[in-house]
Amino acid sequence: MRFAAAPVYEVFPTREKPLKPYVAAVRASRSTREVIHSCDPDVVVADIITSAASLAAQVEGRRWATLVPHVMPTGADGFPIYSIGAVYPRTELGRRFWGAVRPLVMTGEEQGRVELNGARERVGLPPLPDVHGGISRELAIVATFPQLEYPRPDAWPGMRVTGPLLWEQPFGDVELPPGEAPLVLVAPSTSQDPEQRLVRASLEGLADEPVRVLATTNRRGGAAPPGPAAARAFEVPLNARLVDWLSYTRTMPLCDAVVCHAGHGTVARALASGVPVVACGHAGDQAENAARIRWAGVGVSLPRRFQTPRGVRLAVRRLLADERYRRRAAELRDWATANDGAAAAADAVEELAERSR
Repeated sequence: MRFAAAPVYEVFPTREKPLKPYVAAVRASRSTREVIHSCDPDVVVADIITSAASLAAQVEGRRWATLVPHVMPTGADGFPIYSIGAVYPRTELGRRFWGAVRPLVMTGEEQGRVELNGARERVGLPPLPDVHGGISRELAIVATFPQLEYPRPDAWPGMRVTGPLLWEQPFGDVELPPGEAPLVLVAPSTSQDPEQRLVRASLEGLADEPVRVLATTNRRGGAAPPGPAAARAFEVPLNARLVDWLSYTRTMPLCDAVVCHAGHGTVARALASGVPVVACGHAGDQAENAARIRWAGVGVSLPRRFQTPRGVRLAVRRLLADERYRRRAAELRDWATANDGAAAAADAVEELAERSR
């Protein structure tokens, strides 16, 4: 293996360097083409948001695969609108409703197609008639649990749901709250909720519950190690412990519930550990992940307006009181143990490479 650094561009408009995303992608594709040309690969694998790499691969005539590190964002007949937090309908009437509504609200998909085709024209590629042209039709590696994917009447060409691709930096153990009561981990987003409202709501809401609480601030918002400083900042109750960082790999298997913002990485790690989730979507794809959690029966979701001490308390009570959530999460853990997502993804890439020879 060898590493080639990518150029850095200011993607979102700023006062100093206004640059639209696809303009940046066109510029970055030039240097990426140089890397592709020099290493002469059979396959280029690009993240779903890395348009420059997929454009460069196509210009260089290489097979290319898309890595989707979460659920597949493309819709299908009967699917609710992606990322609004609605769950796949249980009835034919519900599916017809979403089928009728979808064309009215998904104008953003068509705008994306037009903008991508504009970028394709600037690098010398022909336009595409379909939306989501940034996802490969040869191989789309969807790195999530198949149990979180809605049933598709027509599969995306080349779509392979491999299971999660999990990785984290090594980190040691942390001291758990004492006792034998159920352990609830509060694992907030590293990018959302800068005021740590979810952590504060969880500490307050679970203070008098018959549970132990382990919460992490992810080194954000003036986090302090457990002790007087942390108590002043967060009012940590007696049944809780607050840390500034922890290892999900080492900690989640010890837990009975995970309260999180429903980022896919946190959700996938919790389910791979067999732990049900209280999904508190905040932004981005988190509401969609929360809906999939509810649909798959591996946890409960808590809309943003209910992410209060009382809301967290009631959601955790419901999760711990119903053994079905634990059993269903254990099924996904057993599936992950038997199905190596990284190996499945590597096999899929190798198969695509063989077709290039």
